[in-house]
Amino acid sequence: MEGTEVRKLVELEDGHWWYRERRALIERAVAGLTPGDALDVGAAGGGNTRVLRARGWRAAALEYGAEGARVCHERGIPVLRADATALPLAPSSLDLVVAFDVLEHIEDDKAAAVAVFDALRPGGTFLVAVPVDMRLWSAHDVAVGHVRRYSRRELTDLLTGAGFVLEDVRSWMVLLRPAVALRRRFGDNDGSDLDNPPTWMNRALGAVVAAERRLPVGSLPGVSILVRARRF
Repeated sequence: MEGTEVRKLVELEDGHWWYRERRALIERAVAGLTPGDALDVGAAGGGNTRVLRARGWRAAALEYGAEGARVCHERGIPVLRADATALPLAPSSLDLVVAFDVLEHIEDDKAAAVAVFDALRPGGTFLVAVPVDMRLWSAHDVAVGHVRRYSRRELTDLLTGAGFVLEDVRSWMVLLRPAVALRRRFGDNDGSDLDNPPTWMNRALGAVVAAERRLPVGSLPGVSILVRARRF
């Protein structure tokens, strides 16, 4: 992600509906886990890292870019600057790795998945979120540095090929997919979708995406895919 996009994200993420719900997803995913050593890969400004640390995890951020690492440091978040395909950690040293909206930025995503597997202790958890469906590809993907959007099969094959056992696979932003598809096709094609919507819209979109927590829509097409995987 470009440095300007990282700064833009940090300015938006505390109140923005998309980032707020993404943090809620992480909180729910780790609620039943015993806190231990964690790494937030591709942490950008460290918003998700802060969620883990608030829940008792010894969590650090990992950032490839200088600006993301600088922002984490400014916010008092422990940060490592390194490549996700070659994690600077001892094998079997982590209990949890979070990579939300990261793998789609990495050319060699297979190497990244294997690096995470090697860094996790047996029984460790890998939480993954990626954008789905190349039919949704747009100027937004280019602006934020995406290499690809995944299909469900591509992501599950990637993770099982690295050695992971999949515990949960579901779509996210199912209810908003039609609106996203229209925006990507007919909206302004001048770059990232990161913006600060009006308060009423922010609340409305947040309510719609939060409703998915209670609805059985995880098998339907969405905008992203969420996976909980484990190293055994």
